[in-house]
Amino acid sequence: MYDLIVVGGGVAGLMAAGTASSSGARRVLLLEKMEKPARKLRITGKGRCNVTNDRSREEFLAKVRQGTEFFKPAFEAFDNRATMRFVGALGVPLVCERGGRLFPASGRAWDVANALVSWAERCGVEIRCHAPVASLMISDDLIRGVILESGEHVSAKAVLLATGGVSYPATGSTGEGHEMAYEAGHRIEPLRPSLVPLEISVPAGLKGLALRNVELSLVVDGEAAERRFGEMEFTADGVMGGAIVLQVSRTAVDAVADGRRVEAVIDLKPALSAEKLRNRIEREISGLGGDAPVKVLLQKLLPPQLRTVIAQEAGLSVSKTLDSLSAADSERLVGALKGWRFPVRDYRPFTEAIVTAGGVDLSEVDPRTMESLKIKGLYFAGELLDIDADTGGYNIQVALSTGYLAGKAVAGGK
Repeated sequence: MYDLIVVGGGVAGLMAAGTASSSGARRVLLLEKMEKPARKLRITGKGRCNVTNDRSREEFLAKVRQGTEFFKPAFEAFDNRATMRFVGALGVPLVCERGGRLFPASGRAWDVANALVSWAERCGVEIRCHAPVASLMISDDLIRGVILESGEHVSAKAVLLATGGVSYPATGSTGEGHEMAYEAGHRIEPLRPSLVPLEISVPAGLKGLALRNVELSLVVDGEAAERRFGEMEFTADGVMGGAIVLQVSRTAVDAVADGRRVEAVIDLKPALSAEKLRNRIEREISGLGGDAPVKVLLQKLLPPQLRTVIAQEAGLSVSKTLDSLSAADSERLVGALKGWRFPVRDYRPFTEAIVTAGGVDLSEVDPRTMESLKIKGLYFAGELLDIDADTGGYNIQVALSTGYLAGKAVAGGK
């Protein structure tokens, strides 16, 4: 008889198991279906692992897009400052980069993953890999343990589901935790990709183009829904990625799924008002001379891949001479530079999403303990829950905070 069985060996599961064991739970078993724990953590942040973010409490919580109020007790119990101290104590020094993002100084996500696994083992957690769970054992609305796919029955006083979402399924996140929660009587909010690239209608040939210091607006049914400033990139013909794209993607995904008309609008010169940009263009034309073609003017304003694209957007020929530009031509050029528009056709699949939106209905979980309000002794943590946040270390913090709170609650009620 175990005090706690944790299903899923990701960030939330390891944190919950280690916290419970170090807080007084006598026997804690972590079951991981893959060959090693923390598979997704090892590749997160392009292999560098953005552990958390250094923002203030208010700024941090503002980055949690769904489930903010539910998440507050967990964040109060184990916030981003606690994560910094915790990871540092594990022997993994952190460095703070732009936007308050905290990474291991080594630049290796594996260092964080290995340190977290070793910590859980030192706390006394028994870790079994290649141990997929088939179902929960429940009777009289009370958890009794789990049944493995091998047919083995394992008894426990408490079970915590921390199987993650359905993004990056190759790491083991394939949605079985949601199925078990549903079979236990929980409502599951529809699952969809979040922090995911978008498919757009743009001219071919922009693959690899990175844009910095631009402003991206998301327009839904003709109304501005979100606006972000920073970096973005065109990752393939018709696919748009990068930090600010990921940040608006959750809104875009919901709108596209609802059949609404979605447009992306890029301001390539956000530091200049339309009037200041108009004056700059006039100065450039004056310096270049009237015989120069439009393409020479565009060389002063844009990277090579965008010159023909923006000229077409403005209805201009790149060979047109500057002295033949009308006031209307100049206005169209300013409009194209300040408002390059294109439809958002779709979003990329779960295999390319960083996190999953949707999950276990938060109204059916106690935010003070992460325990089910339907099944006594059943707990949840991490991405399995209907909580998701912006890119920048926030989602890993959600996993750590909810895992910690659940682990403490189990140990306190053992």
